Amino acid sequence: MPEFEQLTDPDALATALRQTGYLPDDGLATAAFLAVRMGRPLFLEGDAGVGKTSLAQALAEVGGAELVRLQCYEGIDASQALYDWDFPRQILHLRAAESGRTDVDPAALEKSLYTRQFLISRPILRAIERSPSVLLIDEIDRADDEFEAFLLEVLADNAVTIPELGTIRAEVPPLVVLTSNRTREVHDALKRRCLYHWVAHPGFDREVAILRRRLPEITDQLAEDVARTVRRMREVDLLKPPGVAESIDWAQALQLLGARRLDPERAAATLGAVVKYQEDAARIRDTVLAELAG
Repeated sequence: MPEFEQLTDPDALATALRQTGYLPDDGLATAAFLAVRMGRPLFLEGDAGVGKTSLAQALAEVGGAELVRLQCYEGIDASQALYDWDFPRQILHLRAAESGRTDVDPAALEKSLYTRQFLISRPILRAIERSPSVLLIDEIDRADDEFEAFLLEVLADNAVTIPELGTIRAEVPPLVVLTSNRTREVHDALKRRCLYHWVAHPGFDREVAILRRRLPEITDQLAEDVARTVRRMREVDLLKPPGVAESIDWAQALQLLGARRLDPERAAATLGAVVKYQEDAARIRDTVLAELAG
C-alpha cells in the first residue's frame, strides 16, 4: 500500500495512528508495522473493548485503504464470507429470456445466469477485488473449526476461485486484521499464519490521554478520576471488566451531567455506562464505589 510504504519504522506508524485519534503503545505499533511490511495477517487477542477493532479502522485511514469488515458468528460459512449468487435477479433474467421465445438455447441461457452482474461480493471477495483494502475479520473466536480451515486457504492464496467465472486474485493483497475476545482458543494452524499480539488494557497515563483525545471537553481531573476508578474496577472479579470503550462512555455520561470530577453520587447514577451485568454492578457498589465514598 503506497501510504504505508512511506512509514519507515514503528514510531512513524505510531505517529500516523495518533493523528487518526488512535493511541497505540509501542508493542502494538511494532506489531502493526511488521504486519504491513511483511505482508502477514495481524492476529489481535484481548478483552472486549480494548481497541482491537479500532486499530483496523485506524490502519485503513492511515493507509488510505477501504475497510472491509467480516463479522464472525456461530454458523458462518464460506458463502457468507466469499460470494453468493443473486437468485431473485437470476429468476427474473430467466423469465425475461424465456418470455415469448421458443428457440432459447438451454446451455447458453444457463451460462448467462452465472455472469459477473449476478454475483454478490461478500467481505473477503470485496477486499480482494478492491485495492488497497484492510480486511477486518472480527471475533474469529465466534466461528467454528471449519471456518478457520477455510480462512487458512484464502489467506494463503489471496485469491478466490468461482467455478463459473474462474479465479479472482488480489492485485495488492489486503492487510488482514483478525480479532479474538478469546471466548475459545483459536487453532495454532491459523495463528501460525499470523503475527500475534495481545492487546492489554491501557496503563493509567495512556487511558487518560485516550479520554482527553476522544472527549476534549471533559476536565483533566475527570479524565484522571475515571481512568483511576476504571483501573480499580478491572482488579475486581467481574463477569465483564470494562474496556476503553466503556471508559469513554462513562466519562461522556458524567460530563453530560455536569461533572468536573468523579463523585460518588454521579458515579452510582451512571454505573450502567461502564458495567453491563447486574452482578457486576452490585459488586462494584460494594467495593469500588464504597471506597470512593469513603
